[in-house]
Amino acid sequence: MKKNLLDFSARELNLFMKEHGVPAFRGTQIRKWIYQGVEDFDQMTDLPKDLREWLTQYFSTGALKIKRLLKSSMDGTCKFLFDLGDGNYIESVLMKYSYGYSLCISSQVGCKMGCKFCASTGAGFVRNLTAGEMLGQIITVNRERGIRIGHVVIMGVGEPMDNYDNVVKFLREAQAPDGLGISFRHLSLSTCGVVPGINKLAEEKMPVTLAISLHSPFNEQRSEIMPINRRYPLEELMEACRSYILSGGRRITFEYAMIRDVNDTKEHAYELCKLLKGVQSHVNLIPMNNIPGSEFSRSKPEDVERFTKILTDKGIEVTVRRELGRDISAACGQLRRSETKEG
Repeated sequence: MKKNLLDFSARELNLFMKEHGVPAFRGTQIRKWIYQGVEDFDQMTDLPKDLREWLTQYFSTGALKIKRLLKSSMDGTCKFLFDLGDGNYIESVLMKYSYGYSLCISSQVGCKMGCKFCASTGAGFVRNLTAGEMLGQIITVNRERGIRIGHVVIMGVGEPMDNYDNVVKFLREAQAPDGLGISFRHLSLSTCGVVPGINKLAEEKMPVTLAISLHSPFNEQRSEIMPINRRYPLEELMEACRSYILSGGRRITFEYAMIRDVNDTKEHAYELCKLLKGVQSHVNLIPMNNIPGSEFSRSKPEDVERFTKILTDKGIEVTVRRELGRDISAACGQLRRSETKEG
């Protein structure tokens, strides 16, 4: 496969050009074009012809091929199926809010974590995405829809902390003024609770929004539905979260999928209040979305309402997530490592 130029930082690209006998400033020119969404080197009109020919032969701009695009008839949410060019596919979801466009991107092809309520686990893990492949999801959607995405959540297929180095490089390039120019505060990273990754991220001093997939305040139950808890139980996870906040990170969002008769009782609500006491946080309740073959179903509206009231009465900031793209399996927990069959 051709080398993806989106995998280079600005410094790396200029140095690479220089090492190959090309003036370093050409790297800056190329970078500007590819971040604008130009996918044909021949359209980079300020580059010499021989350089454009060399680039065409050996390199890729990082633009992704859209294999399928689905649009929700309910709210306009768009789900993209991207062809990575090696036989693998990933999904990304574009959502429109009052403050602008947000894209939920994938960080891996498949996932190792095995969470029982998430579709990403189903087809197994294949490989990590590179920083360039993560950037390519944003740049391709910007170009395809003629928009500028201002918010990004790494909450699609995969566990970001399991692909730590590439994800951190992605965050830096997405924020870079000569990259996508998206503020760290508009970049969110969701993890199921990989404690070493949370601790390392705290040391990076990047004020990104950290989201923790929690889903139960009881260790035994959380270990059953989220195997990661067997390795990093709630006590270790909460200690890492407190350290992250003290390091200068923003308040943490705790995601909580509401599963009928599993984790939506009064006892769960009160135990969650105890777990989060004194933690600068926000709880995002997510009525579970349907996943084919799952043993779980969504909580009843009255149980979600009761759960919300208990948290609110205890002074915990809580919202019930607005559902987007449910009719095209683009809602939370529904993304997966997609495979296509022609015909």
